[in-house]
Amino acid sequence: MTLAISTSWNAFRFNEGEKLLFEISRLGFNAVELSFNLNPEMVNGIAALARRLKISIESVHNYCPIPDGLSRQEALPDYYSLACPDEEERAVAVKYTKRSISTAAGLGAKVVVLHCGRVEVADYTRKLIDLYNQGKNNSAEFQELKKKMIRERALESERFLKQALFSIEELNAYAQIKGMLLGIETRFYYREIPNIDEIGLILDKFNNSQVYYWHDTGHAQLMENLGLATHKDFLERYGRRMIGIHLHDILGCQDHLAPLQGKLDFSIFKPYLKESTLKVIEAHQPASAEELIKSRNFISRIYDEPA
Repeated sequence: MTLAISTSWNAFRFNEGEKLLFEISRLGFNAVELSFNLNPEMVNGIAALARRLKISIESVHNYCPIPDGLSRQEALPDYYSLACPDEEERAVAVKYTKRSISTAAGLGAKVVVLHCGRVEVADYTRKLIDLYNQGKNNSAEFQELKKKMIRERALESERFLKQALFSIEELNAYAQIKGMLLGIETRFYYREIPNIDEIGLILDKFNNSQVYYWHDTGHAQLMENLGLATHKDFLERYGRRMIGIHLHDILGCQDHLAPLQGKLDFSIFKPYLKESTLKVIEAHQPASAEELIKSRNFISRIYDEPA
């Protein structure tokens, strides 16, 4: 089984791609996902060393490399929104996503992981997390705030989703030319696109195309913790179209922990994983090298065992 690690783990500790990748190689990983916080020079450095070390680049997370004129700290995946009603910004989002697709194709990657923009309304996800952390997730305050969040997003979502679908249509055509697949990722913030129902709308519209589902374990568990959707909801509905999975643990509502550092049961994903499903550990700092080695061995063991 190929198990990759996202460069999001150590990207901000290095300015040179070679040093970043060399650290990852010393952990024993032979596959990576390039994260969204790499400049062109870092991408080139990673690519050159990857060839020498025979490390495969399995996937690329949009935007990679970062858009021109932005710092690495600014260049979040939704800095330019694919769902923006402003055509100028949406066109810029498409432009740099196409660059990510071209980059991925040039590196021999299989999938570009996409965030699809957002509905421009107030987002109460962090307020709900604060209440959850206080043990108030069953309180009237929590339930009313959640209903308000759902209601306000639903009132405004149609025009933003329309723009996202327009962008994906253009990107799907470009990905087909480049021989690249697109993974639509489970989101963390509720105002982001897609929510659980919108995943189905996207997959239905782009059936038999380059567009697939990408499951994120920490994001989906957050949705479950907040009472918005469960892992089973996502996987039963979209598991057959799942092209990849981000594997990270979560403790309460703190995600992007190394597997084994939270309370997530990673065995629940095994029935939905195929040999071709890309599997990427997406732990962030302060995860340690030791934790990642243990995570790799743990994930490899449970997913390599016969069903």
